[in-house]
Amino acid sequence: MLDESLLDTPEALAEADHRALLRGAAEAGARVRTAARHAVEAGVHDLKPDGRPRAILIAGPGAAAICVADLLGTLAGATSPVTRLAPSGVAPAAGALRWELPGWVGSVDLLLITTPDGTEPGLSLLAEQAYRRGCTVVAVAPAGTPLTEALHGNHGLFVPMATAPYEQDEPSAASAPGVLWALLTPLLALLDRTGLLAAPPEVLEKVADRLDHIAERCGPAIATYSNPAKTLAVELADALPLVWTEGLSAGPAGRRFAAALAELSGHPSLVAELPEALASHSALLAGRLAASADPDDFFRDRVEETPALHARVVLLRDRPIAGLTAAPSARDLALSHDTPISELEPEPGDELETLAELIAITDFAAVYLALASGA
Repeated sequence: MLDESLLDTPEALAEADHRALLRGAAEAGARVRTAARHAVEAGVHDLKPDGRPRAILIAGPGAAAICVADLLGTLAGATSPVTRLAPSGVAPAAGALRWELPGWVGSVDLLLITTPDGTEPGLSLLAEQAYRRGCTVVAVAPAGTPLTEALHGNHGLFVPMATAPYEQDEPSAASAPGVLWALLTPLLALLDRTGLLAAPPEVLEKVADRLDHIAERCGPAIATYSNPAKTLAVELADALPLVWTEGLSAGPAGRRFAAALAELSGHPSLVAELPEALASHSALLAGRLAASADPDDFFRDRVEETPALHARVVLLRDRPIAGLTAAPSARDLALSHDTPISELEPEPGDELETLAELIAITDFAAVYLALASGA
């Protein structure tokens, strides 16, 4: 059950936030600036690449690496394929994971390694394997870790991850708000140098400013009725979110939201892109998950009963492709099954700015849901 009173008590929120999740969300803009500075200091802006890489491969553990690969693949488009190397192993522990390069990888490809840990032996071995193949390697990870030594020993480029002092003793969860931007920002600067996407310093500064703006709108001191993140957390408390996305940037933002809900609050959700979501999720809305579905006696005693889980559509929109939108059809489908709908649409701006806004609001919502539900 969600403790709504906690949401409007900043002191109680701070006391419940043992993982510093709210602080990480509030500091996202500062994390982008620090990460951008680390990229400059590592020499990213001095690089003079000879053309674009044939393919980009991304390796790293957990939800953060998955999201980074998803975002970079979306932003780069068809200019160079972006492939995530999924690990193998008997457990998700750092020492148990292993990565392998595809047989076709060579000197014209680029390997990106992202990890908030840096102690994974499998990533160090991967860097050595890439060096033997002549593949360029760039890594973003905490400084002073074994991966740092592996990159320097194999002539790779290492960018120290932007970390906060309170993360030194206990690393943050992979879906924690600050981790994504600490790993993503240096890679945005790198791919800007290769011409795969547009993320010059002035654009990254705009992203940081947008994240600061969202932190002001969604901070713990802002009451629920005027706080879009708290409002969304309350709406999703006893619901199964059906996250429907429309627009290129909204897709990875929706998948990121689902990952954050699962890891931070233990809340399940389903994600689909419009217009396909209307077909793939229509049966869910017509079944037991529909808000109008109640197979038992309406007059039964519900005092000791766990509330039934019903679907709620969360519509994330950003620049519909070619101006075509399925949003009206989505609203009609949801309302025809008495299913409530929540909508988020960013303020105008560059693609990275609007993407940052969607991620920031949903990150705050996932954090509030985790704290108020005792996760």
